[in-house]
Amino acid sequence: MDRLVYLDHAATTPVAPEVIDAMLPYMREIWGNPSSIHRYGRQASRAVEASRETVAKLLNCTAREVYFTAGGTESDNLAIFGAAYARQEKGKHIITSVIEHHAVLHSVDVLEKQGWEITRLPVDKFGLISLDDLKKAIRPDTVLVTIMHANNEVGVIEPVAEIGAICREAGILFHTDAVQTAGHIPIDVVAMNIDLLSLSGHKLYGPKGVGAIYIRKGIKIKPLIYGGGHERGMRSGTENVPGIVGLAKAVELAIADMEVEGERETKLRDKLLDGILERIKDSFVTGHRTKRLPNNASVIIQYVEGEAQLLRLDAVGIAVSSGSACTSGSLDPSHVLTSMGIPVAFAHGSLRLSLGRSTTDEDIDYVLEKLPPVIELLREMSPFREGVSILDCCSDDCHCDHG
Repeated sequence: MDRLVYLDHAATTPVAPEVIDAMLPYMREIWGNPSSIHRYGRQASRAVEASRETVAKLLNCTAREVYFTAGGTESDNLAIFGAAYARQEKGKHIITSVIEHHAVLHSVDVLEKQGWEITRLPVDKFGLISLDDLKKAIRPDTVLVTIMHANNEVGVIEPVAEIGAICREAGILFHTDAVQTAGHIPIDVVAMNIDLLSLSGHKLYGPKGVGAIYIRKGIKIKPLIYGGGHERGMRSGTENVPGIVGLAKAVELAIADMEVEGERETKLRDKLLDGILERIKDSFVTGHRTKRLPNNASVIIQYVEGEAQLLRLDAVGIAVSSGSACTSGSLDPSHVLTSMGIPVAFAHGSLRLSLGRSTTDEDIDYVLEKLPPVIELLREMSPFREGVSILDCCSDDCHCDHG
């Protein structure tokens, strides 16, 4: 094994050394309960409030609009269930998309069983929703629209500002899952007309088990966790002070280098995508080529299974994922890819390579050196190696991006 290359940053990021250093004092010396009024508690409380200010800077909101949670999934659940239960007297209709993270999809599924009506907007071949479809779907009893900022599998960035403007004009709450975007691309909740936003620490070089939710001032949602009234009654439970401090430090680092790092990762991403398409026949990019996250390189390589690619690449020191890491144990094809019109047989050959701060030109060169022979070997073993090309099998109205 010549080197180790980690290209699964969309699943989780390594905790930055600066983040670890920032957290350690809150496990060793400043370990008080932030709800206590003595000096130990006050020290912890000051750290939590300072962290709240830092996260607010990332989103362009006030600190009192930021609430800490245990992660992106909890934030999604709080936004969706909290908004639905608080507004059910107005109506029981919610709009989402077919390519959301399961933290959103499974939440609206539960609400549907409880009597809410759910409209799931389709996407085009690039994974983008139609704003016209959104406008047509809005009804007098619509209480919430929840559309992700960028997809976790293919990295496509949805037109969040336009969605927010439509919802604000209609008087409907707009929630966006920004777990993949917070700390990676600019977010301005005011300019984007966002009412509720979810983010997670471990996607931006912070610790696991901590996240945040932005709730616009004046928005009423019902809590999901009851107890001592922590987080101003929005989320009870003693705050994870080390985790919150770590999240804030990760946000601080992200704010400082977002623009430069985004440009660097975009160049490496395009080098990787171009290299794969040039070296591997019957491969194509999934998602929009430019309206995508700087670090997301998602492709489909025909006639080979994604899991087999992962195992072979891992054997040569390359860590990637096939579709979403959250559902990689499932034998079902990606709901994102099939919703984009990609045939099931090809969706199983998906590969997601997500770059990060540690990714170098040499890493990309190494992947482009090792991946083609892996694919060649797997195709020789595959019963579908003499199969029909996607260009031949797809109908005229296929939604695949044939390039």
